[in-house]
Amino acid sequence: MVLPGQNDPTSDEEAVRLLIQDEEEAPPPYTRHSTEDTSRSRTQLDIASEQDRLRKEKSIKRRLYISHFLSTWNSRVFEFACLLFIAHLWKDTLLPVSVYALVRSASAICLAPMVGRYVDRGDRLKTVRLSIVGQRISVLLWIGGFTFAEFMTWGQPRGKVLSLGALLLLIPFGCIEKLCSIMNLVAIERDWVVVISESTSCGLGVLNSQMRRIDLACKLLGPLFIALVDGYQYSLAIMLIFGMNILSILIEYFAIADVYWSVPALRTGRPMVLDPPNYSSAGSEPSILRHPLVYILTQIRFIFKSLYDYSQHTVFLPSLALSLLYLTALSFSGQMIIYLLSVKGPDGRRPTFATTSIGLLRTLAVILEMLATWLAPAVMKKVGPTRAGLWAISWQLIFSWIAVSMNWDVMPAYISAWLLVSGVILSRVGLWSFDLCVQVVVQEGVEPRTRGSFSALEASLQNFFELCAYVSTIVFSRPDEFQYPAFMSAGMVLIAYVLYAEYVRRTRGHLTHLSRCWDGKKGEVQRRRRHGRDIRMQELP
Repeated sequence: MVLPGQNDPTSDEEAVRLLIQDEEEAPPPYTRHSTEDTSRSRTQLDIASEQDRLRKEKSIKRRLYISHFLSTWNSRVFEFACLLFIAHLWKDTLLPVSVYALVRSASAICLAPMVGRYVDRGDRLKTVRLSIVGQRISVLLWIGGFTFAEFMTWGQPRGKVLSLGALLLLIPFGCIEKLCSIMNLVAIERDWVVVISESTSCGLGVLNSQMRRIDLACKLLGPLFIALVDGYQYSLAIMLIFGMNILSILIEYFAIADVYWSVPALRTGRPMVLDPPNYSSAGSEPSILRHPLVYILTQIRFIFKSLYDYSQHTVFLPSLALSLLYLTALSFSGQMIIYLLSVKGPDGRRPTFATTSIGLLRTLAVILEMLATWLAPAVMKKVGPTRAGLWAISWQLIFSWIAVSMNWDVMPAYISAWLLVSGVILSRVGLWSFDLCVQVVVQEGVEPRTRGSFSALEASLQNFFELCAYVSTIVFSRPDEFQYPAFMSAGMVLIAYVLYAEYVRRTRGHLTHLSRCWDGKKGEVQRRRRHGRDIRMQELP
């Protein structure tokens, strides 16, 4: 019994026990430092994750550029070197070089649609690897065939049969290399680049511009490099090409594989491409060995169906406009260089342009072309690829016609030649800007399941019009007739402008905002007042 004024020990113990229990179950006290530490750790994790992502994307772009550079470099070097080597083997005639170039271009024109279908239907990695191996093996076999032909004819007069046999030995390997080059170009630039830009933060315009810079650098430096080596020692150039193709095949092979495994979207399947019926019970494609006639008819039917689908596509007009620009003599190629070398100066004796000055002018043109790869993405970012393409083709149209509109008969030849060179150099900015804009339009407008077929048909048309350009200079072969291919080239630019302008009108509903152009600032103020008055009228009860 507890007397009054005394404490109950039981109640004290119970109170102490409850106090300890409350302290154990109570949440940790809120402190400002703990919250700051948590947010700081989360920020550090976000920064580390972002750095890993950027490092991974940088690695993807680096391997993609390495693979594209090696493929483009080897293709450009071989394309120019094979003409030099054939010229060494047949020094007394230009016929073998012409036949080789003609058949090689014809194979690209006729067989590119089938290459595009294979790109659409095949596995992405296997397709690109096949193009890499096909390019390198065909070059090695071409070098071997050329060496054998040179050995067989060493010190002997070449008869017609032996010369024809040597040429027939080289042509198939050159055609295979060309088709594998188209396969690699279509697969990487028109499919892989689009998928990578959609799956990562790498912008499509940035990837396209960098790939185009690689193309331009290889176009300028590749032929120059092999020409210098060939001029120093002919056999050294052969061994150099042989060695470069052996060494680069493994680098390309594994670099593109790293890109493939680093981007999960590249491993996803694409919608199946519906082929025309093949007259087979199993639905498989007829064999060329068992049914050669049926196989040939099926391929012809597929080509015509692809052409029809290509012409009905929404981005057909931009693609055709870009292809038409390949029919040109207004570039620093063989035709225009020969014309410039034939133009006499004011004294009528010495040429206006020496080979050194032509080389410097060509370098200046390539520098402006490289400038376009930075200018075009900036303009596309501001106004979009469609409007930027219209501005670019307008630029090219203006300077192309400035280059050819001077009368060759009235004005002194050397002045006309300088105006021609100036107009051509400035027009290259518009040409390559338009090329980049159309490339973006096609990449965004073509469905994933038909990217290969569409781009291969576009490449086929480009080879066809490029062949027509050579035919035009064959018909007008004299230097004093160069004005006719030049006017024809400017006419192609005009037709390309009309086609692209029609596409812009269909897409945007108009070419320019004529009302804003005519009214000026006063009209803009009046439109804003009318717009404000309409809003106030809508707010009235």
